[in-house]
Amino acid sequence: MIRYTLRCSKDHDFESWFQSAEAYDCLLGAAQIGCPVCGDRSIEKTLMAPAVRPARKAGDPAPKPKLSEPTSEIEAAMAEMRRQVEANSDYVGLNFAAEARRMHEGTIDQRAIYGEAKPEDARALIEDGVPVAPLPFMPRRKAN
Repeated sequence: MIRYTLRCSKDHDFESWFQSAEAYDCLLGAAQIGCPVCGDRSIEKTLMAPAVRPARKAGDPAPKPKLSEPTSEIEAAMAEMRRQVEANSDYVGLNFAAEARRMHEGTIDQRAIYGEAKPEDARALIEDGVPVAPLPFMPRRKAN
């Protein structure tokens, strides 16, 4: 993939990605590239600065962060919150809205639960006075 900075004949600058330089030439020749501002098909490449990464010192590779470890205080706090929620609540999955509603109505015993709900179901729970709150993390089964 290659990114070009382009300009139309009306001086609108924009960027676009292409599979290769040949693909850009082919699309330009077929008038398939248009300005996103005005639709002009008279396009030319402009000067671009290459993306250059700074050099590393030889023999001193930068340490790679471990993805399983928090890298900031916020990430550590969120990891602790997840641990507390998972240790002290029952995961009810996609049944969250139904379980929360049944507890609110007194049909089943109160207990700490967490799970997943469609936005419209969560909104309906809130409108009906059911005490719910979104969590700042995805369930582990959906996390990569």
